[in-house]
Amino acid sequence: MNKNQELLYVINHYKVLDKLLLKKRLEISNIINNVIKNQTIYDALDIGTTSDIGNASSNTVIENIKNIKKFKCISNQEITSNFFDIKLKKSIVSDLSEDEFHHFSSDLVISNATIEHVGGFLQQKKMIENVIKLTKKVFIITTPNRFHPIELHTKIPFIHWFPKPIYRKILKFIGLSFYANEKNLNLLDVSEIKEMLKDEKITYELKFIKLLFFKSNIIIIGKK
Repeated sequence: MNKNQELLYVINHYKVLDKLLLKKRLEISNIINNVIKNQTIYDALDIGTTSDIGNASSNTVIENIKNIKKFKCISNQEITSNFFDIKLKKSIVSDLSEDEFHHFSSDLVISNATIEHVGGFLQQKKMIENVIKLTKKVFIITTPNRFHPIELHTKIPFIHWFPKPIYRKILKFIGLSFYANEKNLNLLDVSEIKEMLKDEKITYELKFIKLLFFKSNIIIIGKK
């Protein structure tokens, strides 16, 4: 395979993946719209917004939520999209000021496929705490299910089922050091999510979407 063929293969590979992500993220949007359909939701905050504008799946979840008057976002990336009325460039695991809580608290708070990228258990718990503080009525957090057979970041099956220290050593060995670093990827399962939520004064339920007949994504639906 020459370089042009390799480039074409990579482009086609990511096009197929993006189509798959788009389909699954639209499923998530539909679930959220169903959750809020009988509530009055004035504003919605997206956490972990991406600056990417090249993929059809980017920011799809928030952009397909219906009947919202005002959209906001918090991201550690520079967001230039005019879709959002107000934006804050900041990590969601940072301490937010009273002024930031005042301006960005919203009826609906959504974070799609972000919590697995903020660091280890303590950082992930901090993110959940901030999400809850920013929520007036409903929050939604989605993340890949660690126990789906295929890990979609690396596209490698099964090895992510090993204990995390062993999994990270394997990733380093095969040249995927970026994903081997906990601060870049820390996959979660249902038991870990429940542990993070056990002390929070909220009601919540877990839903799932499937890929290849297995639960691929966990959806946390929290209410105040």
